[in-house]
Amino acid sequence: MNLAQRADVANRDAPESPRLLLVDDDPDLLRLLSMRLRASGYQVDAVSSAEAALAHLAVRPPDLVLSDVRLPGRDGLALFDEIRRTHPGLPVILLTAHGSIPDAVDATARGVFGYLTKPFDSRVLLDKVRRALDVSAPRALNVGENSQAWRAEIVSRSACMNEVLEEARMVAAGDASVLIRGASGSGKELLARAIHRASVRANQPFVAINCGAIPEALLESELFGHVKGAFTGASTAHDGLFLSADGGTLFLDEIGDMPLPLQVKLLRVLQERAVRPVGATRARPVDVRIISATHRDLDAAMHEGSFREDLYYRLNVVRLTLPSLDARREDIPLLAGHFIRSLSEKYGKTIHGFAPEALEMLVAAAWPGNVRQLYNVVEQVCALTTTPLIAATLVQRALRTPAVEVLTYAEARQRFEREYLTQVLKLTGGNVTDAARLADRNRTEFYRLLQRHTLTPAMFRLADDADVVAATGRP
Repeated sequence: MNLAQRADVANRDAPESPRLLLVDDDPDLLRLLSMRLRASGYQVDAVSSAEAALAHLAVRPPDLVLSDVRLPGRDGLALFDEIRRTHPGLPVILLTAHGSIPDAVDATARGVFGYLTKPFDSRVLLDKVRRALDVSAPRALNVGENSQAWRAEIVSRSACMNEVLEEARMVAAGDASVLIRGASGSGKELLARAIHRASVRANQPFVAINCGAIPEALLESELFGHVKGAFTGASTAHDGLFLSADGGTLFLDEIGDMPLPLQVKLLRVLQERAVRPVGATRARPVDVRIISATHRDLDAAMHEGSFREDLYYRLNVVRLTLPSLDARREDIPLLAGHFIRSLSEKYGKTIHGFAPEALEMLVAAAWPGNVRQLYNVVEQVCALTTTPLIAATLVQRALRTPAVEVLTYAEARQRFEREYLTQVLKLTGGNVTDAARLADRNRTEFYRLLQRHTLTPAMFRLADDADVVAATGRP
């Protein structure tokens, strides 16, 4: 099993119960707490210092941190400050002795979810943990027992992507408008669908439209609908996407490309929560959640006057920024393995994965087109491969990058000598005396060099004679 397959299997087989990180330098307490929490169905990682906790966070962010205040080196309060900076949505519960209660109270005011005073009852601990998890990541109605179902289409194990997903799940519990920023191909629509699935609107429609792909003359009708006879060609009434998404979520992709006149009408719909189709005299109430996305800098567009300030603030209640694929390279083997499984079926082939050199090439490559470009490359190599293991040469061709051969010093010197000797022998027609003179070497040394590279002067004399015959027609 190659690296991509192992990573993907690990991701699919990961338990779905919440993961807790315990931090305490008392090994007995750490063991006891771990046993209690695991018995309650939680996954538990236990470490004895803040430094170890931060290392764990970078690799596998938990759903909750329980930390003692008094720790060797960096204490629990300093650990909390670092968690707040890097994982703002991650709840922290502090475990305190009586002497550190004032510190814990102060930390609570700064954002710690709560604290427990040692010794504490296990029922109190479990209740605190449950409430912290409910507040930080409320479960949507459609998720049921599978806490990861809402993000099933997003394949990732990177810390930066998991931070975005953590924020997305928290946002999904409410009804605030969301603006997703990210480069083309980074997965903005996938994130919008994930938010919809994690929300109470999950069983209602999810409707997506690319605002930059539809001509301005048609976009108004597409969004707001029209009545019969509203314009030439309107032979039937059309509800439009707002009404089609009623009760659910409307995803406005590339919102930065929407023309200014339509921005005014969109703002009115958001303010009045009602849509008036083109040609209609009455507005129809509509209940939709708006998620918009763009690769453009809307702050700059707003200041330039190409995007309305009032609409900007309506859409940008919560902003989520997707990282580029270059910023989450640890996800490349995972994504590549995920794509191979679906593409193997599409092309009717048995493909086990990438050769190690091929996978290294994927991880090291630049990805200006992000995940969309990676999918394109994987599809190309799946279509062309004739073996169960995809070779590095196919990946290189798909990436359209020239081969970069790195030689050792000894290999480079040997290659240079062989090419140099071949050149001077060609110039002299295999005459060793002349060739040695050009090389500024005596005949004995020159013969030794020829022997080292398995070159004989006769080879070049024959070639020279053949060239003469070809040119003159005479031997």
